[in-house]
Amino acid sequence: MMLIGVPKEIKNHEYRVGLTPAGVRELSTSGHLVLIERDAGMAIGLSDETYEQAGAEIVADASTIYQRSELIVKVKEPLASERKQLQKNQILFTYLHLAPDFEQTRDLIESGASCIAYETITDSGGGLPLLAPMSEVAGRMAIQAGAHALEKTQGGMGILLGGVAGVSPANVIVLGGGVVGINAARMAMGLGANVTVLDKSLARLKQLDEQFGPQLKTLYATVESIENIIQDADLVIGAVLLPGAKAPKLITKGMLSIMKKGSVLVDVSIDQGGCFETSRPTTHDEPIYEEQGVVHYCVANMPGGVARTSTFALTNATLPFVMALADKGLNTALSEDKHFLSGLNVHQGKVTYQAVAEAHGFEYANPVSLFN
Repeated sequence: MMLIGVPKEIKNHEYRVGLTPAGVRELSTSGHLVLIERDAGMAIGLSDETYEQAGAEIVADASTIYQRSELIVKVKEPLASERKQLQKNQILFTYLHLAPDFEQTRDLIESGASCIAYETITDSGGGLPLLAPMSEVAGRMAIQAGAHALEKTQGGMGILLGGVAGVSPANVIVLGGGVVGINAARMAMGLGANVTVLDKSLARLKQLDEQFGPQLKTLYATVESIENIIQDADLVIGAVLLPGAKAPKLITKGMLSIMKKGSVLVDVSIDQGGCFETSRPTTHDEPIYEEQGVVHYCVANMPGGVARTSTFALTNATLPFVMALADKGLNTALSEDKHFLSGLNVHQGKVTYQAVAEAHGFEYANPVSLFN
C-alpha cells in the first residue's frame, strides 16, 4: 500500500486538482490510501463527499498531506511554502518547469525528494503525453485570450478576430507548429482569421499544409521571416517548446518597434521562460500589460482558467503513471519504463535532467545510472 496525497493548489487562480474521484477509486481499489486536502476540488464541482465515496480520506490542511504522504500528486509547481514541507525520499509528481526557475530547482535539490515533471515524460513516438493535454487547452485558450486582448477596452487596437462582411479579418501569426500551435491555428481559422504558422521543421510545415490546405499559410521560421511577418500581425501566439529547457527568444525587444500599436502577443511558452524577450509571467488577476504599445498576455497557468476541463484532460493522462508509482514503487516504475524515467528532474539531491542542470550550472546525474 502507498499513501498518496493531493494538496489543494495555492497558485493564483489555480483551481485544478491532481486527482479526480475516479482516479481515487482506481487507487483505492488497488489497495492504496489517498489523502485529499479539504475542498481541493470544490471550485470545479468535485466535492469532498464525492472523494470520500471514492475511498479518499479528507484531511484538514496541506501540512498533513506533506507529513503523511509517500507520493504527492499536484498540478502546478510547488510554491516556496510548499517546497519547505517536502521530505527526503518523498515523491513529487507535478508540472515543474525548472529550467527558468533557479530557486525552485535549488529548493527541490535541498529537499531530498524525488521530483518527476509531467512536462518531460516522453512516449515511444517522441511526444510529451502529459504535456499534450494542457498544450491542447492552452493553444485553444490562447486565441480566446488574444481575441479579448485585441478589444480596445483591453488596450488592443479594437479588431474583431474574424472581421465581418466588408471588413478584413485579423492576421494571426503562430510561432511553432506543435500541439499548442496547431490547436491555436485551428481555433483562429474557425473564427475566420487569416492564419500563418511558422516552424523550423519542414516536415511539420508540410504536414500542416497537407492537413489544412490553402486555408492555413505556412512559413519557414528564420529571424528575417519572423521580423517581416510580425509587421502586419494583429495577434502573435508564442507556441515554442524545447522540452525541459528555456524557450528561445523569437521576438526581441527591438522588434516591438516595427509591430502595430495595439497588436497582441500571447506567450504560451511563459512557463519555460517565454519566447518573447519582453515577456514576464502574469496571473489571471492581472493577465496583460503593455510594452512599447504592444499588449502582452503571459499568464503562466493559462489552463487553470478552464479548470474543470483541464483537470479531467490532465488526470486522464497522468493516472496510469500515478498507478505505476503506487503499485510498483519509484525504483521499479522508473527502471522498467525509460519514457517515465525521462520525467525525473531531481532525485535525492541530484539534478537528473540535463537541460535543467545546464540552465543553472548544476552537475548532471544521468538517471539511467541511478535506476538500472
